[in-house]
Amino acid sequence: MTPYPEARLTVGSEDQELSDRLDRELTAYNRAAVDAEEAEVSVRAEDASGALVGGLTASTWGTLGSIHMLWVDPAHRASGLGGRLMAAAEEEAARRGCTVMEVSSYTFQAPPFYRRLGYTETGRIEGVPGGHADVYFTKPLAPAAPTPPFHLTAIVDYPADDTAPARAAEEAALALLSRHGGHLERRLTTPDGRSEVHLLRFPSESAYLADPDRPDPRATGTQIRVLEVGEIHG
Repeated sequence: MTPYPEARLTVGSEDQELSDRLDRELTAYNRAAVDAEEAEVSVRAEDASGALVGGLTASTWGTLGSIHMLWVDPAHRASGLGGRLMAAAEEEAARRGCTVMEVSSYTFQAPPFYRRLGYTETGRIEGVPGGHADVYFTKPLAPAAPTPPFHLTAIVDYPADDTAPARAAEEAALALLSRHGGHLERRLTTPDGRSEVHLLRFPSESAYLADPDRPDPRATGTQIRVLEVGEIHG
């Protein structure tokens, strides 16, 4: 067996290029091993003036929901807002098919809070500065009531001249589907390649069309007509 050449190691501080590459590689590995897409979840809490007073970020991956960050403005703590944020995230995770939620919290943060919400400690890691520990919790989720899938049909007419930019923009738009739990069920193309029909399925009514990262088709001269589909036959 031919030995691998010796690798040169470089130790440093933050390396954004390295982080991005590791994220891409591990995401691809995970997707190959598990047939489930990871999708982000966010819950915002604003006061009457529109100021942010709390929020939560999480993700869903198959049947697993994970809480990443939870914050409540000090003036709104002990008001029940934290529990409302958690309940909203759990409801959304259950709607996406999750059966368990996980979260971790340092001992100086909020373990009692998560225990009150029905979370059970499953382990802890000692050695956190100040004599603290990182505590891991899980909670089973009740299955959400089944909802009928939400279907959209997009009729896409590409410009007559240079279609490459328009097609690239449409591929970028379709790449955002998983962010909203969506799936491209059918893609039909006319013989001349000038028009396509996309049948899109979502677990419920989706904000896909309003996604801020979705390219504006008008910028490439593409004409798109989107129709909600009530029934599918055949």
